[in-house]
Amino acid sequence: MADESRRIARVLLDSPLPQLDRLFDYALPEELGEVTPGVRVKVPLRTAGRVVDGYIVEIDAESDADRPLSAVDNIVSAVPVLTDGLYRLARRTADRAAGSASDILRLAIPKRQVRVEKAWTADAAVPEPSAEALETASAVIDRYDGLRTVLDSAGRAAVEALPTPDGGLLGWTALLGAAAAHTLAAGRSTVIVVPDHRDLDRALTALDAFVPTEAVVRHDARQSNPDRYRAFLRTLEQAPCVVIGNRSAVYAPVDAGLVIVWDDGDPLLSEPLAPYVHARDAALLRQEQEGSALLFAGHTRTSDVERLVHLGWLQDIRATRRVLPRVQLSTPQELEQGGARIPSSAFRSARDAAADGPVLVQVARPGFAPSLVCADCRRPARCPQCAGPLGARTRGAVPVCGWCGRAARTWTCPECSSTQLRLASSGSERTADELGRAFPGIRVIVADGTHPIARVDDKPSLVVATRGAEPLADGGYRAVVLLDGARMLQAPDLRIGESCLRWWSNATALAAPGAPVHLVGIQGPVAVALATWNHSGYARSELEARAPLHMPPTVRVAQMEGTSASVRAAIEAVRALGLPSEAVLGPVPLADDDGRVRALVRFEYAAGAAVATALRAQVIADGVQRRRGKGRPARASLALRLDILEPEI
Repeated sequence: MADESRRIARVLLDSPLPQLDRLFDYALPEELGEVTPGVRVKVPLRTAGRVVDGYIVEIDAESDADRPLSAVDNIVSAVPVLTDGLYRLARRTADRAAGSASDILRLAIPKRQVRVEKAWTADAAVPEPSAEALETASAVIDRYDGLRTVLDSAGRAAVEALPTPDGGLLGWTALLGAAAAHTLAAGRSTVIVVPDHRDLDRALTALDAFVPTEAVVRHDARQSNPDRYRAFLRTLEQAPCVVIGNRSAVYAPVDAGLVIVWDDGDPLLSEPLAPYVHARDAALLRQEQEGSALLFAGHTRTSDVERLVHLGWLQDIRATRRVLPRVQLSTPQELEQGGARIPSSAFRSARDAAADGPVLVQVARPGFAPSLVCADCRRPARCPQCAGPLGARTRGAVPVCGWCGRAARTWTCPECSSTQLRLASSGSERTADELGRAFPGIRVIVADGTHPIARVDDKPSLVVATRGAEPLADGGYRAVVLLDGARMLQAPDLRIGESCLRWWSNATALAAPGAPVHLVGIQGPVAVALATWNHSGYARSELEARAPLHMPPTVRVAQMEGTSASVRAAIEAVRALGLPSEAVLGPVPLADDDGRVRALVRFEYAAGAAVATALRAQVIADGVQRRRGKGRPARASLALRLDILEPEI
């Protein structure tokens, strides 16, 4: 037996197979020279002699040099892209979601770009914010009661952003820029996570006023692969910076002194790829691991964040002097009339405001007439080919299917045999057409997914925009009219009330100070919450209503899909943990699927680790069994997702 010790590397394989989601020992040959943990490597697998990618997580020495070990094939790059903190965060995040760490790292670490890597030098020195910028940042921070203490003591808070412009910037962008400058001046980095490219562009504009351009690291899907890898390499440097990007930016490997998640209720912050981790959950795990400050900022308050505030995990931060918007609801008389799409009070307000500057009209859907119905029996018009909804692109146009795109030139109602169609809803283009006739001489601008507009000037105009596509207006909108509220609230979504309140509040925040905001045709708790700007109260009422029903976020929910045998085995595994009988819903057959079923498991947060471990063990066992069988099924017989929020619940 040999007496000499040998170097070994513990490697995390970049593989989607759940049974390979652990560290493997490999021998490190002497000819590889000095090796740093975190580098990319290629290592062999015993099956079929394949070579796969991986990351060296640890380097150790062992005295048992006779233990048979495969050797690392080669070092792909000498740059340690997997830091210790990033690996621990990926491991904890994956374990909480019953997923694989390699799936998290695939989101966090871009593909290697050789030219970028060779040109990279990790010696950049970042200038500090100017004295003037720090003075402005201090003034913005002091507008929020207790925010400075949270930033300085690495606390956790839910911040209600001011819904008014602040120093020429949007209130929320000034908040993010000021907090980042304060943290950068203390020698620490900031990670800012925003939902989409519009929020990113607006936040970047604000950061220019607070921190040096060299200190800002952008991280989003619009970047080219070289630019994204160049930005990632910058986050590996010791010099502090401000990382800003979409949901995967939460994993940026910097020494974070502050993590900010803006508008966590936006579904874009929920990762659509396995293991489906929400940026909010990853930020919570990161803060607990690193001890950084953590802010969930928004105009509204999600029930998830309100639950943490209620538990005392997050501090409730509000403006020292709250400035509330002028929200006006439809009167009972206007609700009873119900004929006009825009009530007389909102029409007069928009007409008067349009003489001074831009007016925002928010609608639910893009297009001209997104849906048509039979003119006689009011049955929804469906495509005879695929049963998709029929719509009209312009006035008098041939109906077109919204799914397959086929024109329905000879449509006949299957209920009453009528051949006449009626417009059932108004999209952004039809609304613009109607308002153009009602407001002669006023510019009408359409802003939606097909017509993206970032900003409008302060000249008189009517801006018809779908939710989330509202452009900025110089000086703010002189009036805001929120249409189609009743249609928005009819969506089959457990959180549609929260979503509507978020859409309306974000549009309201674009109004000029003191400008009227009209919410048309809506009454009830959501309308009252907007009018009183009491978003935390609405979120709290949502929590109270869901608690007796054991619905998220008062509990966690896991979804299991697969063959009947695999799903029932997973159910037995979680029942063995002592969960109550009513915790399991199903299994039920999946529609239009061959023998596959679905089941839900509801469990308390305290049982999350045990449930995730048990379900993950079943997924691994299922994967091993598939590999041992003859052939390879088209897909796994057991698919798992935790913390689901889909309407299917």
